[in-house]
Amino acid sequence: MSAALSVLIPAHNEANYIGPCLSALFASDPLPDGDEVEVLVLANACSDETASIARGVPVPKGWHCEVIEIPEGGKLNALNHGDARAKGNVLVYLDADVEVAPDLIRQIRKTLDRSAPIYASGTPLIAPSPSLISRLYGRFWVRLPFFRSGVPGFGLFAMNRAGRERWQSWPDIIADDMFARLSFAPTERIRLAGKYSWPLVEGFRNLVRVRRRQNEGVAELAQRFPHLLQNEDKSELTITELLRLMRQDCLGFAVYALLSLAVKSPLFPSSQRWTRGR
Repeated sequence: MSAALSVLIPAHNEANYIGPCLSALFASDPLPDGDEVEVLVLANACSDETASIARGVPVPKGWHCEVIEIPEGGKLNALNHGDARAKGNVLVYLDADVEVAPDLIRQIRKTLDRSAPIYASGTPLIAPSPSLISRLYGRFWVRLPFFRSGVPGFGLFAMNRAGRERWQSWPDIIADDMFARLSFAPTERIRLAGKYSWPLVEGFRNLVRVRRRQNEGVAELAQRFPHLLQNEDKSELTITELLRLMRQDCLGFAVYALLSLAVKSPLFPSSQRWTRGR
């Protein structure tokens, strides 16, 4: 099969999420006539029903879905396996707990169908959470400049083949999404109107762990790939804007500020084993 677009989904014990993820993906608007899409579910070191659930999701016409079971764990290892198999001219990297809106994949295909290196992502939405703390944190977080502007790319990002050729294998790092995003200049990154739903982890302690891991990922990237930081375009939050946001959402600000302090506190020790916290 010659695919116009390949969707790579690394999945480690995602039995609760892979079904809705694939169902939303397969409900995408049709691509142009003659275009086909391959989906590679990269089930790495799964001890649950991720692979069998993925195989059971109905696949519509024009789509091809293959579940690849990889004995070794690790997201970056899974992505390297997927890249070696993918046939598409456009590559979409999708987390297994993300659900795309129907128009997003078509927008990605149209936008990245060019010869020059290009990167794109959609407009993220925070999925509803049963945790009050996560809801308050997320409510404030989506008001920050990084979320409102630029092309964050967490949970979903895409590039064409020319863009993917900028590096060989995925390096074994924490911040794979940041590595991909900063491999492109700001002028080469496009934020699309199509939306996708991305869930926060649940509860204060899990949010602290995630924020701490994100900080570690940024520090690791700066140490190993310092040249990529020249492509960063995140706006700094000014005191004036922070005060304005605080007035708009006092409770959200309180949770965000308390969590920011907890990230630096020894009362919340780091865990060597990474889990989603959901």
